[in-house]
Amino acid sequence: MDNKKASEKSSSQKMDNQEASEAIDALSLTASSSNPSISASQMSLEEKFKIVRSIGEECIQEDELMNLLAKKPQPICYDGFEPSGRMHIAQGVLKALNVNKLTSAGCKVKIWIADWFAQLNNKMGGDLKKIEVVGQYLIEIWKAVGMNLEGDQVEFLWSSKEINSRAHEYWPLVMDIARKNKLPRILRCCQIMGRSEQDELTAAQIFYPCMQCADIFFLKADICQLGMDQRKVNVLAREYCDDIKRKNKPIILSHHMLPGLQEGQEKMSKSDPSSSIYMEDEEAEVNVKIKKAFCPPKVVEKNPCLEYVKYIVLPWFNEFKIERSAENGGDRTYTNFEELAADYESGSLHPADLKPALSKAVNKILQPVRDHFKNDQKAKDLMKRVKSYKVTR
Repeated sequence: MDNKKASEKSSSQKMDNQEASEAIDALSLTASSSNPSISASQMSLEEKFKIVRSIGEECIQEDELMNLLAKKPQPICYDGFEPSGRMHIAQGVLKALNVNKLTSAGCKVKIWIADWFAQLNNKMGGDLKKIEVVGQYLIEIWKAVGMNLEGDQVEFLWSSKEINSRAHEYWPLVMDIARKNKLPRILRCCQIMGRSEQDELTAAQIFYPCMQCADIFFLKADICQLGMDQRKVNVLAREYCDDIKRKNKPIILSHHMLPGLQEGQEKMSKSDPSSSIYMEDEEAEVNVKIKKAFCPPKVVEKNPCLEYVKYIVLPWFNEFKIERSAENGGDRTYTNFEELAADYESGSLHPADLKPALSKAVNKILQPVRDHFKNDQKAKDLMKRVKSYKVTR
């Protein structure tokens, strides 16, 4: 089994960096372009592949993805989330970008609102009613930020309702996955819950990976579109296909994980407000957080401000504008990250110019969300309730 995993990982080919960049620049969707100029039926197979492939930092496997897109007019993509508190910009904007790309290429996206999973993982103190409120609040944000929800290409599914309605299908599948895997193998998947093997886990949390693995088959997913932190359980699903002699394995598209804004934070933390920007943060809050963010001069690697530009601003607007005085180099507009990174590394672009430009771009993305939560009474009430809840883990 380990040799098989190693083989799959090594054969997971990466697109050429320039080609990937061009694909994202040319085919990414901005919030305002909910109706792409070209429909999926008019796209070539190569164009569809470039769009779908561009959302993943890693793909297992590219040849399978190409084959799927060639043979199935509307592949099913699985995405899921625990309603566990306020939404940060990675969950809000990146998910909207990825979903819009997938639907533009003709995919159907099933978004799994994992309320039972949040309860298993002790989110919101395990209170299912509070978890449901958080889930409704998150959907309101995606509507406001520009996720394309027209037609039937995006479907929100509540795990508790779906599992209860088809329990005869779901639970035998969970039990079979549990029966075919040793406990150490399941424990290695614990990071999908934001936990490690060393944590003191409840029996419910040990059961969680078996259920998440089952979700992929239960939802008839062709593609698992989740963060790199969910990779292990997606690989578990492919291994399960070997166990049951299933030929068509789910394709794994693992997207990049945005770091926290402070030094050394590999992942955003909901328990640390300075770590991330929330989707309904006021303009002043965004400005302060970015002003205080870790952004060492001439250092590109592990620079959260540059990662925000690369993974949020450039895909959203297809450009990044720097405004500065003529003495400091004058205004500059970047259309790809490589040019920006080169200028930053050379010192011709300084953090004092980068940060205000980043703040301006992020605030422009978030303004429709702020407006929605101020002007829509249902959304306003949901946010008030969510902010009053204590975040638990």
